Amino acid sequence: MAIDTQSMLTLLQEVAAEVIDPRFRALEEGQISSKSHPQDLVTVADQEAEVLITRALRAAYPQALVLGEEASAQDPGLLAAFRSAAADHAFTVDPVDGTRNFVHGSADHAVMVGEVRGGLAVRTWIWQPQHGVAYVAERGAGAWRDDRRLPQLEVEADPVGWRVRTSDPRQVGRALGPTPPMKLTWISCGIDYPKLAEGVCDAVVYRGTRPWDHVPGSLILAEVGGAVGDTRGHAYSPVREHPDLIAAASPTVLDVLSAAG
Repeated sequence: MAIDTQSMLTLLQEVAAEVIDPRFRALEEGQISSKSHPQDLVTVADQEAEVLITRALRAAYPQALVLGEEASAQDPGLLAAFRSAAADHAFTVDPVDGTRNFVHGSADHAVMVGEVRGGLAVRTWIWQPQHGVAYVAERGAGAWRDDRRLPQLEVEADPVGWRVRTSDPRQVGRALGPTPPMKLTWISCGIDYPKLAEGVCDAVVYRGTRPWDHVPGSLILAEVGGAVGDTRGHAYSPVREHPDLIAAASPTVLDVLSAAG
């Protein structure tokens, strides 16, 4: 049976309460490891949450492909399968986005799921368990923070006033074109995109482009008038391999920063 939008959010909240929240600031020795490099951390909370979310998705949508971050780390072929299967129906799962934050006791982490049909994100969910805030979007129906619909973003015309963030610490202090020097993001797409969608900043420049990181937030941003694309002029697509990404509060901001990048 298909999972409606509210029930999907409830699933993420229940999974977080069961296996993520009890480990927050309480991880034991042996419950943290690294994947491709020492800074790419994974915890028992990531692994258990992904198993529970994936199991529910597969039960409800047996024909859909589920691309989980941790499963993909074990089987890189899943990403290639996603890029072809997404033409039909797929889900992305990021069980603990901002794992390093989680490990270091920061509340800035999130549980995220994105639904993709025909290569487009159609429904997305971000649950920030420690902040107790949920963001949900449906294509063409708007984006919501809890029970409040997010308004369309307004951006000042002069790029000198744009607030730009970067996920790459090496780029902090660099300016893109006429904009001020970039500051660091919140180190979690599940925090960054909602901040951008609520007008806290005007753009975020990313070096990582994995679908489970960007599918949820990109739809939320699009529903409030924002845009995501790369420095080669391509609009963001979950099924495309991008060299980089810029998430912007408007298409104009994206165009200016892409040209400067």
